[in-house]
Amino acid sequence: MPGDVHILVDAADAGTRLDAFLGVQDACPSRSACVHLIEAGAVAVNGETCLSKKYAVAAGDRISVELPDREEPGIVVGQNIPLDIRYEDDYLIVLSKQRGLVCHPAHGHADGTLANALVYHCGIEHLGTVQGEDRPGIVHRLDRDTSGLMLAAKDDDTQRALQDLIRLRTLDRRYITLVHGYVAMDEGRIDTGIARSTRDRQKMAVSDDPFARQAITTFRVLERFDAGRFDDGYTLLECHLYTGRTHQIRVHMRHINHPCVGDPLYGRGGRYAERADRGLTRQFLHSWRVAFTHPVTGVPVECRDELPWDLAAVLEELEPASLGRTEAGEEIVPQLGLQ
Repeated sequence: MPGDVHILVDAADAGTRLDAFLGVQDACPSRSACVHLIEAGAVAVNGETCLSKKYAVAAGDRISVELPDREEPGIVVGQNIPLDIRYEDDYLIVLSKQRGLVCHPAHGHADGTLANALVYHCGIEHLGTVQGEDRPGIVHRLDRDTSGLMLAAKDDDTQRALQDLIRLRTLDRRYITLVHGYVAMDEGRIDTGIARSTRDRQKMAVSDDPFARQAITTFRVLERFDAGRFDDGYTLLECHLYTGRTHQIRVHMRHINHPCVGDPLYGRGGRYAERADRGLTRQFLHSWRVAFTHPVTGVPVECRDELPWDLAAVLEELEPASLGRTEAGEEIVPQLGLQ
């Protein structure tokens, strides 16, 4: 079954290569499959992603493995699903993912995914498979109902290089979210561990468990909105993602008691939840900007993406309740397609 595996290294295994160590663990797949997991960023040592299969484990190391959603990945076939491509060359693609699109095949989503669309567009032989044969081209993921910019790679070397940019925190990823409540600080930093919730396996949670993976999010306030009859006001934020944990921004916003508007998993709930969510049926979260140095050509690449109609409509409806934009908001909000 898919899930997380946690292993504490004892003295007898000290000095063993990471791939060899994982390959003999009962809860892990074969050594070759573990190599793919390591290269895909699914293995953490002491809370930090480890991309080296040659890493020598030490006594006391806490190793976490995120097993894939599918135990036996099948061949991903091409499907003619529209792609909104913002940048493309011989090595990589930057695209804007629409809401509702799953990134790769998983339980309950055998096809109709972004991976299927990439295979149709590029051909399976022209996509990186470091993340596995069932995740061709995928460098990082967005939740199904999170929209916006993400990257795909056309070969293994580029895929590894882009994942290195994420690991080294030099791939600049910015998100826009509308959260519940009045965020008093103009800027903030959230640095916690994140692990799977022990109460609900569908959720992630802030955790001080030794096997939790470090997650860092910074944010800037763009605009604040006054409270109404059925809500306690709203704050528009730009979030800077330094790590890429599952549901990271959604979990961090919930942690500071300002959950994302419309979030069906981490939202507040309650009697007036539907009204307070302004009619949204998905989390107000959009990947609006990515910037990085191209790993092959060395050329700076930057793409920006305006808010989709459903999120823009919420902000337009809230405009009469605006308490004003911050300096950052004056700069960024017009770039989102808003006045």
